[in-house]
Amino acid sequence: MPSHNILLARINTPDNHKLDVYEKQGGYGTFKNALKMDPLKIIEEVKKSGLRGRGGAGFPTGMKWGFLPRNTGKPAYLVNNADESEPGTFKDRLLIEQDPHLCIEGSLIAAFALQASATFIYIRGEYAFPYTVLQKAVDEAYEKGYIGKNILGSGWDHDVIVHRGAGAYICGEETALLNSLEGKKGQPRLKPPFPAVVGLYGCPTIINNTETLATIPWIVANGGEAYAKIGPEKSPGTKLVSASGHINKPGVYEIDMGYPLMDFIKKECGGILNGGILKGVIPGGSSVNILTAEECQGLKLDYESMREGGSSLGCAGFMVLDDSVDMIEAALNLSHFYSHESCGQCTPCREGGHWIEKVFHRIARGEGRPGDLELVKNLCNQIGGHTICAFGDTMISPYLSIISKFAGEFEQRITDSLKGCSHTRDSLNFETEGGH
Repeated sequence: MPSHNILLARINTPDNHKLDVYEKQGGYGTFKNALKMDPLKIIEEVKKSGLRGRGGAGFPTGMKWGFLPRNTGKPAYLVNNADESEPGTFKDRLLIEQDPHLCIEGSLIAAFALQASATFIYIRGEYAFPYTVLQKAVDEAYEKGYIGKNILGSGWDHDVIVHRGAGAYICGEETALLNSLEGKKGQPRLKPPFPAVVGLYGCPTIINNTETLATIPWIVANGGEAYAKIGPEKSPGTKLVSASGHINKPGVYEIDMGYPLMDFIKKECGGILNGGILKGVIPGGSSVNILTAEECQGLKLDYESMREGGSSLGCAGFMVLDDSVDMIEAALNLSHFYSHESCGQCTPCREGGHWIEKVFHRIARGEGRPGDLELVKNLCNQIGGHTICAFGDTMISPYLSIISKFAGEFEQRITDSLKGCSHTRDSLNFETEGGH
């Protein structure tokens, strides 16, 4: 299956992170042309493209831009969400490290279309090196006149601020990110009002993922209709996939939407590591339902196919598990992460996540009880739909799918526990946190 090289075309170019190298490859040429366009025309092209947000939700980008009110008397802002904290995801890091000016150019075109006065790039706190690369690229763009006052004589003023997060997973949620930018606790806000109307500092704000914005220059240069012809009608374009786990060739791959899942594992990823047997795939980052080997057959990497298969493409953090994986340990590791990363604002998430971790830890160390799986299900039911943001809903998805699809492993471990068998492993040595 042919794949269009839209986002990774320059990745292997030496010194591509430098402005002069980027310009020699046509960099910022599309931005120069965009400055001569009607901003509304740019938004229309993005709508025609069918581009959907690449951060996980898959919401139509052009439609989102259309929600921004005009002539409110307040400044408008664009936020580039580079707070890439979903376990199994590292695509945006590659873009920022290897092609930072593409990320900046895409942000500038989007900001011009929205007539935003400033762009804030919120980068994950742990991304120390990517932050350094990105800040240097922004400084270069300022020096060359691509950012600042009266950009390239267009009469448009715009600033770009790179803001480094403090390591909170929840700040990937757009309203928690806004609170963090404002110097408040990184906790989600109630919606409505939505950020497009009341966002950063109470002003209209559009928040897009880094990969989403990096796609904009190609769409503006080639037209929305050309982009819409790539991949399935409802999930057009290309997608960056962060492939990891038990595969021979982990890394970031750019594929056309609709690429067969099993072909991706066999052809792009080089098959299962050491000739192993596929046990399952977590296709969209850790917050989605796991797929068994049987469920993977016939599925394609696009939003609709993944949903029909009972999971989600999400941010395409594609984690492959072979038959050596203990699903009880996998569930425990996930529960430890989510319990730790809860912002603590909502009681169901804060307390329920902690108790789920305790139950998984009990099962894993050989002290499981007959009612433990039912207890986890009940706790999940009390979390889902009862929190301010989607953290609670996404947290319980992997738990419920793992204990449902791999129930036999849990039941056998609990049965062994009742017989006095020990299953404690070195990997379980981390301590569960005490009460909150």
